[in-house]
Amino acid sequence: MRLKAFSKRCQAVYHSRAIEMWCLAFLVIHPFFVLKIGKNPQWNKSQCCVNIEENCYCLLVTQNRRKDGCLMGIYLNPGNNKFKRAVNSDIYVDKTGLIKYTNSIVDTLQSCVCVSRPRRFGKSMAADMLAAYYDRGEAVIQAAYYSKGCDSRELFSGLEIAKDESFEEHLNKYDTIFLNMQEFLSRSSNVKELLERVEGKVIRELKKQYPDVELYDENDLAETMQDIFAESECPFIVIIDEWDCIFREFKHDKAAQEIYLDFLRDLLKDKEYIYLAYMTGILPIKKYGTHSALNMFDEFSMIDPGPLAEYVGFTEKEVEALCQKYQMDINEIKNWYDGYSFEEVESVYSPKSVVSCMRLGKLGNYWNQTETFEALQIYIDMNFEGLRDDVLRMIAGEAVPVNTGIFTNDMITFRIKDDVLTLLIHLGYLGYHYAEKTVFIPNNDIRLKFICAFLDIYVKASLKIQYRKEESI
Repeated sequence: MRLKAFSKRCQAVYHSRAIEMWCLAFLVIHPFFVLKIGKNPQWNKSQCCVNIEENCYCLLVTQNRRKDGCLMGIYLNPGNNKFKRAVNSDIYVDKTGLIKYTNSIVDTLQSCVCVSRPRRFGKSMAADMLAAYYDRGEAVIQAAYYSKGCDSRELFSGLEIAKDESFEEHLNKYDTIFLNMQEFLSRSSNVKELLERVEGKVIRELKKQYPDVELYDENDLAETMQDIFAESECPFIVIIDEWDCIFREFKHDKAAQEIYLDFLRDLLKDKEYIYLAYMTGILPIKKYGTHSALNMFDEFSMIDPGPLAEYVGFTEKEVEALCQKYQMDINEIKNWYDGYSFEEVESVYSPKSVVSCMRLGKLGNYWNQTETFEALQIYIDMNFEGLRDDVLRMIAGEAVPVNTGIFTNDMITFRIKDDVLTLLIHLGYLGYHYAEKTVFIPNNDIRLKFICAFLDIYVKASLKIQYRKEESI
């Protein structure tokens, strides 16, 4: 429609069919240009304006283009490069089936999802994958129709999701906002500054993509998105990685946590412009008092991953295929890295450990290498109601009963040993039997960490006793 209008205006102004054909040819040769109607367009560093007359058409082109000609942002429609790196890696296990599930909930009452996983369990890769799939990039006029600036069809063509009937329906169709909260936190001294940075960065990119939309409040992200959606009718996909970093870094700052939850509620809850909200982190959603405000989210955790169980880590079938390819013993791999078990999937392996083992060709402690056994000592040392005895039982191969329902989803509220054990499930140190309501040490990799932590505690306790004896002499 815009193309036809443009041709008619050209013809009316210059009374020449030649001008009309030149305009059409120019757009075909330069498909990355976007047409904009306006009076007296102003020069902008990121824009190139061509005046036809006072009531002119302005051909806009952004300088921020990918090598393939697609327009991209940092937070708004960031493109598919991150996921492309994952697919191009030596070892890539196809988990695009997750997209089939998210496609099934787009624009429904179940469109808000929070997925919690331990460190190094592929959370960020899944987030990058979803962004690559939904990201529409900058809409460009090409010939007589709109095409999407970010084309991920080829990237996904050989993967599982490409076989699903929903693949074409949602591929590169939405304005996608991708936020890594840890990134913003590392550049902020407090939560208020973090949220100001989030809003400022995203709004800046939204204004660049939609320069003609009149905004009621340019400093309010939720209202800006609402105004843009009302005019463009293009909904948003919001993906938030490391959503819970606030609760891990500001453990004791309840006021900051509430400010953060209020921001997420205002941005995501009951918003017409949100077609899908996907959050991922280590902890489930913190709920307390009036700030159980994110109750619109369906949660899938290490306690109950539900239909997403096969996307938690590597399945038995996936690891068997890797063992065959890299000539590794499946039984040894199972003893070292298996052990996570869910109702829907009986055997789940730690993905980081399996990949490292295959690439390096040897067994070793690969999961959670950034943390030492000292991270466990903090929790074991609490020794609620005989917690140390339970740890010893689990080291010996036993399972211990646990009540996970009372856990408050933070890292400071420990009233009984069940709170500690539940946190260790979310951190990946313990496996959980949903039907039996028991916890256990899943594999040898993690068992060694518990042994080291326990021995260190024992040694320190022995030294304290010896020191007291020497003092008393």
